[in-house]
Amino acid sequence: MAKLKKQSNTRTRERPRTRRGATWITRPDVHVDRIASAWLIKRFIDRKARFAFGEAREGAVSFDMFEGDYTHEGDRCTFETLLQRFGLEQDGALRAIAEMVHDLDVKDGKFGREETPGFERLIVGIVKRHARDEARIERGAELLNDLYESIQPSPPAR
Repeated sequence: MAKLKKQSNTRTRERPRTRRGATWITRPDVHVDRIASAWLIKRFIDRKARFAFGEAREGAVSFDMFEGDYTHEGDRCTFETLLQRFGLEQDGALRAIAEMVHDLDVKDGKFGREETPGFERLIVGIVKRHARDEARIERGAELLNDLYESIQPSPPAR
């Protein structure tokens, strides 16, 4: 887990260190937060990450599970926690995706983005169509790659 430093009554987090190609483990039967978190890990944190499903185990990085290395913190879902802990929250497209994931996972309607219902339908379709967690993560990654690109600002016209 990330180390906390206390400085003049404020807490700051050091950037977590994970080895490349780590095994990231989470609970089976993945849904929106774990699908999106796996995509975030593989695309932005550890391109060589491998995923496993089950109980936390020695040598694996656990996410979205009780007492996991990366999980819900305060009112944040795991995806938001990963964004914050790995210093990725300055990316506007990732923040937009985080807001959608949050509203679907936490079910509090905090952000109310207009894209969220459509995103939810696609995630539900992935979960219904694919019983295997690996397939859900693979298909979810394709969806999230496209969603990420659609939210990115367009480059200036030439």
